[in-house]
Amino acid sequence: MMFELAFSMGAVIIVFLWLLASSIRILREYERGVVFQLGRFWAVKGPGLVILIPVFQKMVRVDLRTVVHDVPTQDVISRDNVSVKVNAVIYFRVVDPEKAIIQVVNFFEATSQLAQTTLRSVLGKHELDDMLAARERLNIDIQQVLDSQTDVWGIKVANVEIKHVDLNETMVRAIARQAEAERERRAKVIHAEGELQASEKLMQAAQVLARQPGAMQLRYMQTLANIAGDKSSTIVFPLPIELLTGLAEVARTNTQKS
Repeated sequence: MMFELAFSMGAVIIVFLWLLASSIRILREYERGVVFQLGRFWAVKGPGLVILIPVFQKMVRVDLRTVVHDVPTQDVISRDNVSVKVNAVIYFRVVDPEKAIIQVVNFFEATSQLAQTTLRSVLGKHELDDMLAARERLNIDIQQVLDSQTDVWGIKVANVEIKHVDLNETMVRAIARQAEAERERRAKVIHAEGELQASEKLMQAAQVLARQPGAMQLRYMQTLANIAGDKSSTIVFPLPIELLTGLAEVARTNTQKS
């Protein structure tokens, strides 16, 4: 009799301890518990100590920390019909645990699949040059589309970053030729602008020298001095008519005096 009583007491103690252990939950600071009572939503609990009614209440843990998810590489056809491979990374977190558990079966998988389709649809509306040069604007567009669609799931998409835009070898060579042609065009434009500025300065100098004949002769003599300083043995140069006129006037003056 005593043995049966001791066994019964032991069984009661074991059941009590099991019920106590199954009713106590400890949630960390970044965790929340979505509690269901008889299958219906009851409350969101945490952080800290949470006591549940065994059998009648069940709890689902939800992590509120930001999740960094690497979106798998997607095949994207741009608006100008260029096929590229693009992958990205998204940063999201749960802001409403109740919606994240009740409104969608698996919020992480749902957000990942939505990110893949959104990446293809948004980038498909832009040309290749935008994907390569305007990533900041594209990141914002993708983030806004994702955030608006995941709001009903209690998910906040904080940021989206396009990591890589991979091109095939043919497109890489085409872009290299385009860049080389652009550099040549810029070089020709700069050279032409330099020639234009030089011609304008030469025209201004010619106008100044034309107004001052003495300055023209001084410039001519300076040019002769520069040529004479070279190592060439023979110098052939035109004799300006102004210089001959000056010599003729000198000759007439000497004749009249004599």
